[in-house]
Amino acid sequence: MNTVTPTTGLDAVRADIARACRDAGRDPASVTLIAVSKTFGAEAIEPAIAAGQRVFGENRVQEAKAKWPPLLAKNPDLSLHLIGPLQSNKAKEAVALFDAIHSVDRASLCEALAKEIAKQGRSPLLFVQINTGAEPQKAGILPEAADDFLKACRDSYGLTVAGLMCIPPVDEAPGPHFALTAQIARRNGLELLSMGMSADFATAIAMGATHVRVGSAIFGGRH
Repeated sequence: MNTVTPTTGLDAVRADIARACRDAGRDPASVTLIAVSKTFGAEAIEPAIAAGQRVFGENRVQEAKAKWPPLLAKNPDLSLHLIGPLQSNKAKEAVALFDAIHSVDRASLCEALAKEIAKQGRSPLLFVQINTGAEPQKAGILPEAADDFLKACRDSYGLTVAGLMCIPPVDEAPGPHFALTAQIARRNGLELLSMGMSADFATAIAMGATHVRVGSAIFGGRH
C-alpha cells in the first residue's frame, strides 16, 4: 500500500536535500527541487502545490498539455520543466508550455527550438542531455561529443544553453557519471546541473547538482 502523500513526501525530500547540502557545505537554496509529476493527475499535484512546491517536471509534452493549463492558470507562479525526450515536431508546443527543457541532444531539435524561441519570444532554460553511460537506448550526447555540440548550439543555432542533464545507468554507481557531467559543464562555463533522482540525489548534490528530479519519493509509486 502506498503510504507516501505529496505533503509528507515533500517534507522528507526537503529535509534530505537540506542534509545533503549541509554535508556538502552548500546553501540549500542553491538546489532546485523538481517534483516529477508524470503519470499523476491534478488531484495528486494540488496538495504539493498547496505545500509550497513551485517547480514540477513532466516527461511528455502531450501529457503535460492535457493536465497543466488549468493548474498553471490558477497558479501562475509555477515553473514547468520538460525532463523527458523531445521530438523536434513537438518543439512548438514545448516552447509554449515549458519554462525549461532538459533534453536538448541533437541538431534537428536545436534548429526547431531556435525557430520557435524566435517566433514565440519565449526563452525556456535549455539543458543539454549527456549520455554519460553511452547507452544505445538512451537519449543524449556522448561525453566526447559534448564540447563540439555545445559550441554548435551557441554558434550555429544561437541557443543559450544554461546547463547539462544526465541520467546515469541504473546498474552503475552514479557518482562518476555526475562527476563527468560536472566536469563538462565547468569547462564549457555552464552553471546549471540537472542530475539526481529519488535514489541518488544526495550524491548528485555532493557533485554540484543545481536541479534534482524527484518523483517517487514525493508522490509514491507510479500510477
